[in-house]
Amino acid sequence: MRTELIRIGNSRGIRIPKPLIEQCGLGETVQLSIENNRLIIAPDRRPREGWAESFLAGGPTGDDELLLDGLENEFDREEWRW
Repeated sequence: MRTELIRIGNSRGIRIPKPLIEQCGLGETVQLSIENNRLIIAPDRRPREGWAESFLAGGPTGDDELLLDGLENEFDREEWRW
């Protein structure tokens, strides 16, 4: 699809047709990035969106152990108050 850049103050903008907005799932805000000299317009994501699924994909956590357990120093033993 070909479209013209429109002047908005000192900047330029584009009008995105409603069917494209709906097809891409764009909301009130978008993420802009450049990849291979191309402007990428993507739906804005909430902070930490998808983290829960990523943690679950890491596998069960029942056998986790503390890696620093038992590594205390003099400060930890004498000065620090828990």
